[in-house]
Amino acid sequence: MSQPSLFSRRRLLGVSAGVFAVSQLGLPKLAKAAPAALSPLKRIDAGALSVAYAEAGRANGPAVLLLHGWPYDIQSFAEVMPILAGQGYRVIAPYLRGYGPTRFLSDDTVRNGQPAALAQDAIDLLDALKIDKAIVAGFDWGARTAGVLAALWPERVAALVSVSGYLLTNPKANASPLPPEAELQWWYQFYFATERGELGYAKYRREFNKLIWKTASPRWNFDDATYERSAPSFDNPDQVAIVIHNYRWRLGLAAGEPRYDEIERRIAATPDIAVPSITMEGDANGAAHPSPAAYAKKFTGFYEHRQLDGGIGHNLPQEAPAAFAQAILDVALR
Repeated sequence: MSQPSLFSRRRLLGVSAGVFAVSQLGLPKLAKAAPAALSPLKRIDAGALSVAYAEAGRANGPAVLLLHGWPYDIQSFAEVMPILAGQGYRVIAPYLRGYGPTRFLSDDTVRNGQPAALAQDAIDLLDALKIDKAIVAGFDWGARTAGVLAALWPERVAALVSVSGYLLTNPKANASPLPPEAELQWWYQFYFATERGELGYAKYRREFNKLIWKTASPRWNFDDATYERSAPSFDNPDQVAIVIHNYRWRLGLAAGEPRYDEIERRIAATPDIAVPSITMEGDANGAAHPSPAAYAKKFTGFYEHRQLDGGIGHNLPQEAPAAFAQAILDVALR
C-alpha cells in the first residue's frame, strides 16, 4: 500500500551540522523515573522468522521502522514510540533475529548474523506488513541495517536516521589492522573469535551485555531496573549463535550463506545513500565509531549531522529519546 502524503518532501543537496543539548530540543524532556510502557507485542511470519514486534500509532499513518542493535532490544525505543505515534505515525519496533520472542520458523535455518541476513529480515518484515515505504531509523546493528536498506533498497526507504552514520563496509578493507588504541575497542570481537569467548558469552550473557552497556555509554547512569527490562531478550535460544556469527563474519572467520552473496557484494561496494538522511552521534559514545567527516560525502541527497552533548552514549535512542524522535520528525519533511 502507498504511504500518505506526509512523505512528500523537498530534495535538498548539501551538508549541515549542529551540536544539540538534549534539554534544548523542541520536544519536552521525558521523565526518566517513569519509562513508557511498550504496547502488547504482535507477531507475524516474515521470511525466515516469526517476528515479535511492538507497534504504536495510526494503522494508516506513514510508517517508521525502528531497528535496535547489540546488546540491546526494543526497550531502547520505549520513549521514542509514543512521541512519533502522537504525531500520526505508524511506528514498528521488531526484535531482531536472536533477540526476545522472535524465532526462526525452521530448525534447519542457519543461525546467521551477517549484515545481509539482517537487512533481508527487514525487507521481509516490510513485505509481510504490506508497507511499501518507511522511514528507517536505528543504532548499532540497527543503524548498519538501516543504512543497507537505504543504499540498496532506496525505493523502500522514505528517509534515514542513523546513529554513528554510514556503517556499510567492505570486508577486504575491514581486514586491515588498525592502530592499537582502535583495536582495543574491538576486544569483544577478538574474544568472540575464540571457543572460550563463545562459551563465556553463553555462560555470562547478562553480565557480559551489562558490561557493554557501561563501556559503550560511560556517562549513562542507568539503574538495574532499566537493564532488567532488556535482559530477558538475551535469553533467546539463538542469541549466542547469532552474535558469535555476526562478529566472526566481520573478521572473516565465519562463512556467510551463498544466498546472501549478491547482497554482500553490493554492500561491499559501499554505495552512496541518496534518500534524505540525518546522522547522529553522542558526545560520550564509548563504542568504536567513525568520525562524521569520514562519511559525510556518502550521503548525496539531503543530509544533516547532529552531534548531541550532555553525556550521550552509544544507546542514543534510549539516552536521548526526544532528540532521536525529533530527527525522525525532521527528516520526514525532506
